[in-house]
Amino acid sequence: MLAFALAVIQRRSPPAFLCRSLGTASSILQQSGRRDRVTIKSPSEVKKYPATIKVYTRTGDKGTSSLFTGERRAKDDAVFAALGATDELSSVLGLAIAHLQDTAAGDPLISQLEAIQCLLQDVGSNVATPISSSHASPAKINRTRFDPDGHHCSQLERWIDALDGGLPVHRSFILPSGGLAASTLHVARTVCRRAERSLVPLKDDIDREALMFVNRLSDYLFVAARWTAMKQGVPERIYVRQQQQNQSEE
Repeated sequence: MLAFALAVIQRRSPPAFLCRSLGTASSILQQSGRRDRVTIKSPSEVKKYPATIKVYTRTGDKGTSSLFTGERRAKDDAVFAALGATDELSSVLGLAIAHLQDTAAGDPLISQLEAIQCLLQDVGSNVATPISSSHASPAKINRTRFDPDGHHCSQLERWIDALDGGLPVHRSFILPSGGLAASTLHVARTVCRRAERSLVPLKDDIDREALMFVNRLSDYLFVAARWTAMKQGVPERIYVRQQQQNQSEE
């Protein structure tokens, strides 16, 4: 699997701070004509893109970093907390994809998760352009709008419905389980919830669709984890109240 990829969105390029470490990427994820599909460009094609951004800049050595607006803030600012959470989520999704390779659950989950990773880059662009920033120009705000027509959130709901249709019904709480790939998707789900919590303090500075998308994404990851366990034939564990269990053992 390729080490990392640079998301290239047709309507805009990601801001420099989001792709600083990706300047020499050996692969580029590019959305095709359909917005819910992602294709991976070959290394030979990527060579056409000049690597002009260094991995290190030294500009953050004093504990501050730059937003897309150009404003500098402390690295413990709520904006960077949210950016870190969405970045962590994308990394866990990459791990889930690795565990889904060559398995019965790989299709369609891998292509869906790759598309989601690209969309999380877009969420990050939106977060990094706070509306209230004194440096936020209308051009930059328009450039980093996220899903104004609600397409991506609706797409997640369609994926959820398709995966959920054949799942067994459980009356008890389902514990994170179901094999390596499914458990990794459960980890992604919990990181997604944390990412959503990190966006809430910023809700007046970001597009409401960004928050909606991350909220719906955790639902998708729960269903995807269950579907993966079912497809791979690995049983899910359910909650059993320990006091009752101990009494039954006596």
